Amino acid sequence: MENLPLVSIITIVYNGEKHIENAIQSVIDQSYKNIEYIIIDGGSSDNTISIIKKYEKQISLWISEKDKGISDAFNKGIAKATGEIIGILNSDDWYEVNTIQQVVEHIKDHDIVYGDLRFFKKEKIDFILKGNHHLLDQHMTVNHPTVFIRREIYKKYGLFDDAYECAMDYDIMLRLKVNGCSFKYIPSVLANMRWDGLSDKFWLIGCKETMHIKNKYLPNKKIYNLLFFVRHVMGITISKNLEKFNFHFLVNFYRRFSAQKKYIHDPAEFSKKS
Repeated sequence: MENLPLVSIITIVYNGEKHIENAIQSVIDQSYKNIEYIIIDGGSSDNTISIIKKYEKQISLWISEKDKGISDAFNKGIAKATGEIIGILNSDDWYEVNTIQQVVEHIKDHDIVYGDLRFFKKEKIDFILKGNHHLLDQHMTVNHPTVFIRREIYKKYGLFDDAYECAMDYDIMLRLKVNGCSFKYIPSVLANMRWDGLSDKFWLIGCKETMHIKNKYLPNKKIYNLLFFVRHVMGITISKNLEKFNFHFLVNFYRRFSAQKKYIHDPAEFSKKS
């Protein structure tokens, strides 16, 4: 353990009794063991605290208190982290068993590592989202549950901006990119996400915040940013309407052949292309 880097994992939660245990188990069952696990609870009133206490011996630190929102909770966890590398896992998400082992093996001289994200809808695989930091100037193409960042990078370039309700992860990723931080892509599923999070429910807010963030860091591309915003909103609207009328095959077609080309529906196909 002394020769292995300490990895801090932060889970934020508020009234997350439905899935928090799954998230916790995915951390404590990691093949890599030099982990500092921190849970930041926002003052849950359901059974969340009881579940956390069930695993108290395997959790390095946990607190339960009101916060100012998602970014504030993230920042509380980062401030308490002592690991060389920091990952953030929301309470609805979960890691693959060898995720942290892969991160430690790949990070080397890089500042940030990330991978692919598998989405679930109604407990069934919906699609796998491939990461690609080269497209960050367009929108969030680095899958936040798969992201691990060196603690020194947070110290140098700042924490999450609480001005954003949904796109705080995009803000920090684009900030790190424009400041020349080095990204390393791991072509493997590192985390899993259920398709019912805040960013899914409030997707239009996320789109507007994304455009604002791009204008902040890429001010010379404001016209391009606006055009991309319009295209993005239209694409999501079309996709959601197709889902509404159960035209799932058309949604899958859109994912495969849209201009973004980042969705792969068939896990078997994903394995071949990786």
